[in-house]
Amino acid sequence: MTEPLLSIEKLSISFFTRLREIPAVMDFSVDVMPGEAVGLVGESGCGKSTVALGIMRDLGATGRITGGAIRFKGRDLVTLPEAELRRIRGREIAMIYQEPMASLNPAMRIERQLMEVPMIHEGASAAEARARALEVVRDVRLPDPERILRAYPHQLSGGQQQRIVIAMALMARPSLLILDEPTTALDVTVEAAVVELVKELGRKYGTSMLFISHNLGLILETCDRLCVMYSGEAVERGRVADVFTRMRHPYTQALFRSIPLPGADKTARPLRAIPGNFPLPHERPPGCNFGPRCDYFEQGRCDARPIPMAAIPGPERHETRCLRWAEIDWAAPPPDEGSRDPRPPGAPVLRVDDLRKYYEVASGPFGGRTTRVVKANETLSFEAREGETLAIVGESGCGKSTLAKVLLGLETATGGRVVLLNEEIQSTPVEARDPSTVGHLQMVFQNPFDTLNPSMSVGRQIIRALEVFGIGTPRDRRERMLRLLDLVKLPRAFADRKPRQLSGGQKQRVGIARAFAGDARVVVADEPVSALDVSVQAAVTDLLMDIQREKGTTLLFISHDLSIVRYLADRVLVMYLGHVVEIGSTDQVFAPPYHPYTEALLSAVPIADPRVEKTHIVLEGEIPSAMNPPPGCPFQTRCRWKHATPGMPCETEVPPLRTLAPGHQVKCHLPDDLLARMEPVIRLPEDTAA
Repeated sequence: MTEPLLSIEKLSISFFTRLREIPAVMDFSVDVMPGEAVGLVGESGCGKSTVALGIMRDLGATGRITGGAIRFKGRDLVTLPEAELRRIRGREIAMIYQEPMASLNPAMRIERQLMEVPMIHEGASAAEARARALEVVRDVRLPDPERILRAYPHQLSGGQQQRIVIAMALMARPSLLILDEPTTALDVTVEAAVVELVKELGRKYGTSMLFISHNLGLILETCDRLCVMYSGEAVERGRVADVFTRMRHPYTQALFRSIPLPGADKTARPLRAIPGNFPLPHERPPGCNFGPRCDYFEQGRCDARPIPMAAIPGPERHETRCLRWAEIDWAAPPPDEGSRDPRPPGAPVLRVDDLRKYYEVASGPFGGRTTRVVKANETLSFEAREGETLAIVGESGCGKSTLAKVLLGLETATGGRVVLLNEEIQSTPVEARDPSTVGHLQMVFQNPFDTLNPSMSVGRQIIRALEVFGIGTPRDRRERMLRLLDLVKLPRAFADRKPRQLSGGQKQRVGIARAFAGDARVVVADEPVSALDVSVQAAVTDLLMDIQREKGTTLLFISHDLSIVRYLADRVLVMYLGHVVEIGSTDQVFAPPYHPYTEALLSAVPIADPRVEKTHIVLEGEIPSAMNPPPGCPFQTRCRWKHATPGMPCETEVPPLRTLAPGHQVKCHLPDDLLARMEPVIRLPEDTAA
């Protein structure tokens, strides 16, 4: 049997502060075989990135490896001298970080940054290094490689920057590639292309991979084996197919129950958030770390002593850190928490008619006098009804955030109408709107860390919103603030806490409480769960649904995560380059016939269910610039159906918004007979579909 390329044995890593030692990783073991991809999953704070930094020996001044071994090609990296370690880093072990700009020098051209790798590690000449750089830029499928090499990082899109970082990591043809959440900040279509690229380059160069992610669907699509981490230790290891279909640890099971797999339904089969909170590293419970949150916890047994890994019988090595794994009925359905009666939508509360938002930008040298028009939103029309969730989806740059800014009064419309509760607001900036209008239309932002004042208590921030809306006396505001904390399921004692004392999910709940302070009729939620762990996502999503059912609030849910959209949306609006290209009920948009862009979006969604079959579609090219949109159909430069029927005016005429069924419209030239022959992109197993 081949020896592991990387073997981590009983690794322990601690960070040392003036007050105490904080054990971040304990007794952690995992192997990566030659040519193998191993996934590392778990919630934020479980130690995934600390393991990666431990492999690179890049733990900073306060981090220290306190036990165990990290053997790479038989050599222990823990005891390796710094000079030898430098020869291995970048050349034999390369790492790709979550944020590409953390790895790129903004003052250097791409060409120079790529050439440095073989010149430093292999002593290559400048000519050899440039030839290698050109080759690897072609390998990562970037358009016009010569132009890319001459560019600076800021001149590339996020997806292009990440491909350059991958190219840089592969320049020295390393044996091991560590990827730390490499696609979190990317659109699903770019994510699909990057994942396909990583798999293809892994096969081409024979590179082994350690893939760190909280996205179980991505792990299914990229990895051979999987290691699940919780609170600094491995709790389950095995082949991806085994762990996904025969999970044998309660934490793994809880993770899968908190993500919106096909078949989940917000009324009949709601997601189940993991109860309790993640333990702090210096406050771990005795015995099983997961015990306080576990459905199968047995007092006096699970908390009596440290739990070792146990082997599960089978042809492939599968291990779990659970004493009761052989006693649990893993096929049993989750506890029935009762279905929730759906609330039928009411009358329209927001109507958008032929909305347009254009920007004039200077395009001459140094600003110049020449101006060009950026068409951020083009002829948008839709309505949102009381108590419904309308999801707005599309890639970055499609105009979703511009639409939100116009609705909120941060921008004014160039043309068209926006009617909120019978009042036209498209030309009224937020500072000119009366407090009741501002209170009726609120927003929950993507990043809860950036939307709260760190120097103000939670209660004071909510009361401040009530003051702005002109609601009640000081005593009334305090009582209303406490009721808002009840609404978002936070203890009233949190009113006196500062944001730094709250977790990410708790901060997002404060943001939701503040949004509902003025009895909002419409809430624009801009990626409200994308910065949160999957278990916290389930809790926050469930909270939004509960408030919506109680208050009858209309929710405009902006997202690129079509899995969560399928779970919670009543209707879906698909945007591309400022246009509405499809709108309909969730069932209509997620089943054929659909717009070719919707088809590609659905194909790009990673689904953490090995039984689901997907048609593989990778969009080629980038979204065109809104400053220079293509003629005709906005999607025609990337459409795989454009040449299916000769004579279609895709390149010359903008298609009309056609009605395929009541409430279902698409902006496409494809004839009805071709649309009718479209096959489903996502095919569900019989039992799930039933």
